[in-house]
Amino acid sequence: MTRRYWNINLKEMIEAGVHFGHGIKKWNPKMAPYISAKRKGTHITNLARTARFLSEACDLVFDAASQGKSFLIVGTKKRAADLVASAAIRARCHYVNKKWFSGMLTNWSITKTRLSQFRDLRAEEKMGKFHHLPKRDVAILKRKLSTLQRYLGGIKYMTRLPDIVIVLDQQKEYIALRECAILGIPTISLVDTNCDPDLANISIPANDDTMTSIRLILNKLVFAICEGRSLYIRNR
Repeated sequence: MTRRYWNINLKEMIEAGVHFGHGIKKWNPKMAPYISAKRKGTHITNLARTARFLSEACDLVFDAASQGKSFLIVGTKKRAADLVASAAIRARCHYVNKKWFSGMLTNWSITKTRLSQFRDLRAEEKMGKFHHLPKRDVAILKRKLSTLQRYLGGIKYMTRLPDIVIVLDQQKEYIALRECAILGIPTISLVDTNCDPDLANISIPANDDTMTSIRLILNKLVFAICEGRSLYIRNR
């Protein structure tokens, strides 16, 4: 894996609140190596470790993107939904930002069938085929299309399993991580002080509750993906 400089600095992370963990009573002992201090009943993440693993993750996604590989970003927190969508679109990644349905990856044949139905419905609507149907049928189809767009809109162009999955909240997206582990898909995950750093291939110790923290980490990863994609295009 090629090592590069990603302009990750401690001041920027402190300003974004990346170092703030959970209360000391809610911690996971496996996170001990990534905690530097306790302050007012809260664990403080070791930002030197954060910088190291974030840099490793950026190297990984850069190399993967430069080889034309695909990514899936998973973050279903309501407050982060728009952030996830905009970052994924910017880097031309697939994304899930509303709800993770159990079996989305492990039952890929079923997911693929739903995506095919979704694309067919969108095509029929765009071609005006709904105009020739009874109003009741049109209302049913539009509700179905709206539901599919809400939950599968971020992966509507995904035709195969992703090469790398980026998870923004380990505890909330535990099922997604387990599916990736079963399928052998490499994962990158933010891990707060109440998480298990052993569940992902690269765990980035960081505050997974504050939007400024999530945005900073995600922007670094997305920038690395975009740089890798640019290299891939130049070399084609």
